[in-house]
Amino acid sequence: MRIEKKEIDKQYGYMHRISSLIGEGKKVYALTFGCQQNEADSERLIGMAKEMGYSVTNEKDEADLIIINTCAIREHAEKKALSITGQCKHLKAKNPSLIIAICGCMVTQKHRAEAIKHSYPYVDILFDTSMVYRFPEILYTRITKQKRQFALDPESKGNIPEGLPQHRENPFKAWLSVMYGCNNFCTYCIVPYVRGRERSRLKEDILREAKELVSKGYKEITLLGQNVNSYGKDLDEDYDFSDLLKDICAIEGDFIIRFMTSHPKDATHKLIDTMASEEKIAKHFHLPLQAGSNRVLDKMNRKYTREKYLSLVGYMREKMPDIGLTTDIIVGFPTETEEEFEETLDILKAVGFDNIYSFIYSPRKGTPAAEMEGQIPDDVKGERFQRLLDTQNEISITRNRTYEQKPTKVLVEGWSKTDKTMLTGRNEKNRLVHFKGGESLIGSFVNVMITEAETYSLFGELI
Repeated sequence: MRIEKKEIDKQYGYMHRISSLIGEGKKVYALTFGCQQNEADSERLIGMAKEMGYSVTNEKDEADLIIINTCAIREHAEKKALSITGQCKHLKAKNPSLIIAICGCMVTQKHRAEAIKHSYPYVDILFDTSMVYRFPEILYTRITKQKRQFALDPESKGNIPEGLPQHRENPFKAWLSVMYGCNNFCTYCIVPYVRGRERSRLKEDILREAKELVSKGYKEITLLGQNVNSYGKDLDEDYDFSDLLKDICAIEGDFIIRFMTSHPKDATHKLIDTMASEEKIAKHFHLPLQAGSNRVLDKMNRKYTREKYLSLVGYMREKMPDIGLTTDIIVGFPTETEEEFEETLDILKAVGFDNIYSFIYSPRKGTPAAEMEGQIPDDVKGERFQRLLDTQNEISITRNRTYEQKPTKVLVEGWSKTDKTMLTGRNEKNRLVHFKGGESLIGSFVNVMITEAETYSLFGELI
């Protein structure tokens, strides 16, 4: 459901009231865990905070408002968020007027929200993923009533807010959400429970935002959704994700388009054909596999087989021989046998992924997989995880060596984190490229001749 304009206008009213209440010099610190959708949410939260009169700080001990945007996909992310929340206790003691707000997927889970309410009494605000657009109202109520605020509504995960201010930290790379939620209910995944069902933004709103980004000079636009391939299925018109991509590509300007995340069951030949035919779409496809065994895929409720997956990859390589392919793998899903794990290793070798994002299975409370018998011991999961990494590292370095002595177009992102004398960026296949150059190149496309390949990155020289 699209939030009515009068509701968004009401939130702007709260923003302006807060601005007059807090005066000058107030600072906001935001910390984001999890996926790109969370990052996009944080951009809106910071955008609203700036509209209220807060300036952004990277030091939480300077902040008057701390926002921690949490993730629930894995236990590790939850523990890190709770650890940071615990560290805020001494900041509150030093500055009693400090306001601490916790939001995101973790607090959308009732048991986590209740635990934070009782174990972290210095936390001022809790709000779930459906309440991001109401942050100004929630904050205003906290400031004026001097009472803790809990905006947690498990039944209202179906809204689409438009027109909120957004603080885009990167001046040339932008997130653009095209849809929210997920209908797939993979048995290990908490997302449908914390993000709600799939709902697509109107194409007019998406295209308007894309045109605005291009007009402001953005060079890379990444379209976001828990399952972008499902875009449009909930709208009453014959218009799908491939059609949306074509319309964005038709916008005049020098930019590239990426998208994530895709689901193999919804990836179509039409989408692949669109990628192949449109120059502005980066030739990189992130297609989560999760496991190489059909039995395990069925227990995960993934709704495709390894044969279907390999068929899709074959069609991609037929249409785009040099396409960059990455995937997600879960190691140690309940009941996974050694032979089934080896099926995953086999498919890695068969496909030849450029890179993988691999995770040890983490039970999520409330998901079917958490209640399954046959949970894999931690030592077995750890050993398999290392073998997976070792196998993929060999594949990655082999794939990267195919770039040597060839030119590649790179969007320059900034200085390398490991060598401040080198610039770094990514080519259209999402490979990390390091090279010597001047600061004036940051934010522009350049051509680089690759001279050396390593497992996770490429090195080259400007052409």
